[in-house]
Amino acid sequence: MRPLEGITVVSLEQAVAAPFASRQLADLGARVIKIERPGSGDFARHYDGTVNGQSSHFVWINRSKESLELDLKSEEGKEILHRLLAKADVFIQNLAPGAVDRLGFGAETLQEQYKDLIICGISGYGTDGPYLSKKAYDLLIQCEAGLVSITGTEDTPSKAGISVADIAAGMYAYSGILTAIIQRSKTGKGSVLEVSMLEALGEWMGYPLYYSKYGGKEPARTGASHATIYPYGPFPTGDEKQVFLSIQNEREWQRLCENVIGDGSLATDVRFQSNTVRTQNKSELKPIIENAFRQYTAEQLTELLEKEKIANARLNTMEEFADHPQLKARNRWRGVETPAGQIQALLPPATFETFEARMDPIPQVGEHNEKILAELGFSDLEIAQYGQEKVAGGK
Repeated sequence: MRPLEGITVVSLEQAVAAPFASRQLADLGARVIKIERPGSGDFARHYDGTVNGQSSHFVWINRSKESLELDLKSEEGKEILHRLLAKADVFIQNLAPGAVDRLGFGAETLQEQYKDLIICGISGYGTDGPYLSKKAYDLLIQCEAGLVSITGTEDTPSKAGISVADIAAGMYAYSGILTAIIQRSKTGKGSVLEVSMLEALGEWMGYPLYYSKYGGKEPARTGASHATIYPYGPFPTGDEKQVFLSIQNEREWQRLCENVIGDGSLATDVRFQSNTVRTQNKSELKPIIENAFRQYTAEQLTELLEKEKIANARLNTMEEFADHPQLKARNRWRGVETPAGQIQALLPPATFETFEARMDPIPQVGEHNEKILAELGFSDLEIAQYGQEKVAGGK
């Protein structure tokens, strides 16, 4: 038995943040009913068509869910959502600011009607303040939180290559909901929580924030290197490949000097004897390391670094990561069914001895309309009529 079996989540969700949170709950056994627009569904379904004609974002974060089409501008659609919430444990939404309130499903209204319901709202900037109505896409939040200012090269600020603001918000919504479930088990009462993308990503910005606020200067953009640690980042090898180092203690630095670079005196050189001075004098140290590394191929160098227990990595492409020997050895891949055939997906990172995460199919838009409406007491005739007239707004 998975720990969240028996928990029902109704999620009025779109894009990434809320679907990412609800999928984590589904992984642990919760029943997740995904409310989608009639016809087109969640717009993230149409971001691209790279996964057998399906969106890569969508297949990543929407497995193990049931899809119900609802026209929430219609009274019938609102009534169905109310019937669902009356039986639900958790309600998640990440619509545009004020949208759920206009529909009649604001947190205050729901809290009065459903005393034990856990209500989670995810937004860009929170439910008040001057940025309340500001559009909040992932790139924009990365900019507002300062992430873009410290990412990239000296000349070119860059965004992160994944939707880190959405993911951060989704993870805090997930952990917040788990906290609320525990709290309800003690008090018998539901609760309201909100997560803003700006504040979620702001938590992840702790190091550069403190460095700047108390150090008096902004962290430098250093590409794949590090603003305050050296040697750290990519170094070329003799076969024109790159090996990445991450020297974070003096023991490894000494072993690198003695057994890889071949000059033990560097470890005690006043220019390089601590991380602070190495960072200050990296323009002098960099060519010394590069000249030494050109004696090796990338494979020879990584083998030597491993032998000396010096932190290193190879720069994998996404294809190489998909074929990573560690993931294969640990049996981390599972087949997941989609409307366009089976795909491979990684198991969630939290591994339990007593159960395996659920990896059920990814739904089509409205795939579970009839099943869910029948559970709510609708007759076959009403379900047929609803499908023809009301789910699609009378179309």
